Amino acid sequence: MRAQPVDIRESTGRILCNTVFRPGGKKLLAKGHLLSGEDVLLLETEGMQSVWVTELEDGEVGEDDAVMLVSQELGCGSLEIRPAAGGRANLVATEPCCLLVDDELLRQINCAGSTMIATLPNFSYAQPEQRVATVKSAPFAVARAELEAVLSILKERGPILQARPIRRAPVAVLYSDPATGERARVLFDSIMRQRLERIGANLDYSLAVVEEAGTIARSLEQLTRCR
Repeated sequence: MRAQPVDIRESTGRILCNTVFRPGGKKLLAKGHLLSGEDVLLLETEGMQSVWVTELEDGEVGEDDAVMLVSQELGCGSLEIRPAAGGRANLVATEPCCLLVDDELLRQINCAGSTMIATLPNFSYAQPEQRVATVKSAPFAVARAELEAVLSILKERGPILQARPIRRAPVAVLYSDPATGERARVLFDSIMRQRLERIGANLDYSLAVVEEAGTIARSLEQLTRCR
């Protein structure tokens, strides 16, 4: 990637190298913006005769293309990819869901190249329209070899992020206490119901037992048969 000044009339289709401000300090166009014909006319009306742009070299991929390619392999389930400014793409939940994150794979990808990924924690609950992950590229461009390495890892290992929808699944709760199970039910039943209501679920089945391994095992087996 190289930066160079060009005549404003020849800048259409080029990537802006730096943020352009109006004389009063208001931002006109952001760094990394792909200049269109309308942008060129706007800059000309502001009195600009030349502008600094970047050009990709052989073996490079633009930041916007790079983050979209990674985003398409990053997750699965109830997700939507939304491009954002500055070489970023956001993944947004499309319905209530539970997020499963492969933390080990996430660390590996973030150490492998010029694209970085941030997600909500593993087992997070996400509401519709909530941003659950962001992919960010190095400024302007990434090396094609690095990008292909990241994509290869994702295709081989599977998605980093799974958005598992929560669609009125039956919920069963087992309360246990060393003395009496009913004590645990009295203490925690209201809290449990409140937490389930936050994700649109209801408590369908519950048992309260003494905290003893054999009793707990039999009770869990009984609850798994409740449908």
